Amino acid sequence: MNKALVTGAAGFIGSHVVDELLARDLEVVALDDLSGGFRENVNERAEFVEGSILDAALVQRLFEKHTFEYVFHLAAYAAEGLSHFIKRFNYENNLIGSAILINAAVNAGTVQCFVFTSSIAVYGRNQLPMTEDMTPQPEDPYGIAKYAVELDLKESLEMFGLNHIIFRPHNVYGERQNIGDPYRNVIGIFMNQILRNKPMTIFGDGKQTRAFSHIADVAPVIAESVRREAAYNKTFNVGADTPYSVLDLAHAVASMMGEKPDIDFLPARNEVVHAFSSHEKVQQVFGDLIRNVPLEEGLERMAAWVRKAGARAGKPFEGIEIEKNLPPSWKALTTADRSPP
Repeated sequence: MNKALVTGAAGFIGSHVVDELLARDLEVVALDDLSGGFRENVNERAEFVEGSILDAALVQRLFEKHTFEYVFHLAAYAAEGLSHFIKRFNYENNLIGSAILINAAVNAGTVQCFVFTSSIAVYGRNQLPMTEDMTPQPEDPYGIAKYAVELDLKESLEMFGLNHIIFRPHNVYGERQNIGDPYRNVIGIFMNQILRNKPMTIFGDGKQTRAFSHIADVAPVIAESVRREAAYNKTFNVGADTPYSVLDLAHAVASMMGEKPDIDFLPARNEVVHAFSSHEKVQQVFGDLIRNVPLEEGLERMAAWVRKAGARAGKPFEGIEIEKNLPPSWKALTTADRSPP
């Protein structure tokens, strides 16, 4: 039985990938430091290890103890907008941590493929629809870090023969998402605000557009990828095709939660206004796994889970490195009452 290491395994996407790997009869070692994930997310059939990818000694011990054929690297601090204000933290967690894992995979000599979840943040702005053959022009430290890891994986293939598969998912939502995170995952933020009887907050006029991707269209593709030779050493966008404005999304979420939309428009922040990508390439290799879950169906599934799980208290990021131009609503998180009603 092949064995896989999954990083970020207690997180949203990572825990679903663990489930998909176990369903494919792989043994799984699930690594997570629980900074953004939850122990209850991890399938009990996986071997859970609490720890950070920045702990090089721990990573080395895991590779010495286990013979990993596959590494699925999903651990990241994925708050794209916040990354401007936490540059050092961003690069340590999203770039240096990745380098530690790549080093271990190369040195182990048993890893057949290193699967990395990057992001469409690598494309930057004004490249629509985003296609894999475009030259990335990331606009924020998060996207810069992701693209740097992509380049390192390509170098590691040329220098050491380490096979890789790179996925660029976008705006993924669904069951097990950390709805208490105030900096990322707009659908979770909206649902959590509704549960707490607070207005839904939108930066700017809400006309910015994104294609929102249900987890059921993402996790199976990532897990299956190592079994498809045509995917090796390639990069794929993965996610939904249809873009929606954030304002339209707010109305859809409120309707699904059985509420009338109560929206608080905040000052616009510096962000990519329109972001959606082409998925022709991933359809060619994984078309049999992609259902294109409609937004209404995905919201219904997530809303049912959210009602059962309940509201989560927002937790402000401790250790903002740059205060200049930090959105006032984020700055207020350091003093606001964050307990659920």
